[in-house]
Amino acid sequence: MDTEATHRDPRLPARDECVLRYVLQKWSRLKPDQVYAKFHRGRSITYGEMETIARKVAAGLSALGVKQGDTVVVWLPNSLECLAAWFGINWLGAVYVPINTAYKGRLLEHVLANSDARLMIAHTDLMARLDGIDLAKVSHIVEIGGNSGGPCSATVLPESALDGEPDRAPEPDRPIEPWDVQSIVYTSGTTGPSKGVLSSYAQLHAMAGTGGFYMVTAQDRYLCNLPLFHVGGTIPAMGMLCRGGSVSFVASFSTEEFWSSINETQTTVVLLLGAMATFIAKTPPGPADRAHCLRSVIIVPLAENAPAFAERFGVTVYTLYNMTEISTPLVSGPNPTKTGICGKPRDGVELRLVDGNDCEVRAGETGELIVRADAPWTLNSGYNKNPEATVKAWRNGWFHTGDAFRINEDGDYVFVDRMKDTIRRRGENISSFEVEAEVAAHPHVNEVAVVPVPSELSEDDILCVVAPTPGQSIDPEELLNFLLPRLAHFMVPRYVRVVSELPRTPTAKIQKNLLRDEGLTNDTWDREAAGIRIRRERIG
Repeated sequence: MDTEATHRDPRLPARDECVLRYVLQKWSRLKPDQVYAKFHRGRSITYGEMETIARKVAAGLSALGVKQGDTVVVWLPNSLECLAAWFGINWLGAVYVPINTAYKGRLLEHVLANSDARLMIAHTDLMARLDGIDLAKVSHIVEIGGNSGGPCSATVLPESALDGEPDRAPEPDRPIEPWDVQSIVYTSGTTGPSKGVLSSYAQLHAMAGTGGFYMVTAQDRYLCNLPLFHVGGTIPAMGMLCRGGSVSFVASFSTEEFWSSINETQTTVVLLLGAMATFIAKTPPGPADRAHCLRSVIIVPLAENAPAFAERFGVTVYTLYNMTEISTPLVSGPNPTKTGICGKPRDGVELRLVDGNDCEVRAGETGELIVRADAPWTLNSGYNKNPEATVKAWRNGWFHTGDAFRINEDGDYVFVDRMKDTIRRRGENISSFEVEAEVAAHPHVNEVAVVPVPSELSEDDILCVVAPTPGQSIDPEELLNFLLPRLAHFMVPRYVRVVSELPRTPTAKIQKNLLRDEGLTNDTWDREAAGIRIRRERIG
């Protein structure tokens, strides 16, 4: 197999710089005993061991009929098993399709159908959610972590099905190229169901590489505390692989265990969502504040307490802007002080702020951020099986982020608001459309609108405004209980407001802008004030 650099376009990285199989082969050959992955309270995996693991899973997948270009759904929490599934899939040149472990019901059905996958790798704790739903083309499921014994319309295989002979991992039919699709990651839609973002090896290399993440080096260990089904989890794993560095893993973010996990894994770099940084900053000061090995912290979005955070914990703070479809086009210098800035454009991208007609706004005005890249394939390759959304997002040859920005006097891009109807809560992008679809399924709900309201922590909370069907009433707590088995925990509204009817335009469209402007009125019910808090389900 030819694993030398491709010279078809000098702007593209070589295969052994960005294609997972060839990058892993390179480091396994050059430094087999160096640690690539360290798991909190678990084992360390060297580059040599990681290659063997990838080969074993690839051999198992091949025996199950997976070929180059096929899609494979992975429904697992952060773990060595999840990393092994990802690397084994890409070793074959197949497409890794991670999906959110909170998915259930119609949203789960949608992503399975959109993926076209015939094979799924799922955790045993999630198997019960597959009972009674349409699995689309999924005919076989490899169950990780046990034997649920639950009913399922697909053939369920044990974990050992992925334990193949490393030497039997097949060669791809052709070299895996930088422009080939590496993964499909689902991001919430705003006017329809979640969209599957087609990401090439070149895009993920550009996203996680030395442009946007210039502060990370091969000598660092980067903590992955975000799920591997998000780009926030993909970036540390892929970025450190491309650098020949190392990555550490925790199952999920925990304020109480943050510093102990940093020290136990010897982590030097971490990305914190704004709410995470706030949680850490609100802990009582103590000797642990400086008794750690952390060097750099990337806070997204940049919180008001960033300078105090840097001073208290003795770290250098950075911020940046990214989304699943692009490749970290904005990044700050060290220790920015102005809340809301995302930095300046990195090399290799061109940015514009435009109005609704794609005409550039005047200096100082707010406009939608649109992006294009100098090198081919370093932004998304469209939305899977969704040509209409692809054309809309890529109109006029630029990718439209749907986010509003302005440029300040220092040349920094300042995030203003989300132009599209999406909600971001605790690091999760939430489609109001998908929440509304489940609320509307309640027999007493006549119409519904879901809008964001500011959270006291960071980002958004969810306000659900409902109007009952004639002759009926809606009890907010009963509506909440109706939604709990239907929605991921992070999608369940915090606030419920019951009105007689929703405001509409002359063309009968709901005027969400009026509901957003009204915000939390005196008659709004707050589940947290009622003592109801919803936690993530523990898996594994």
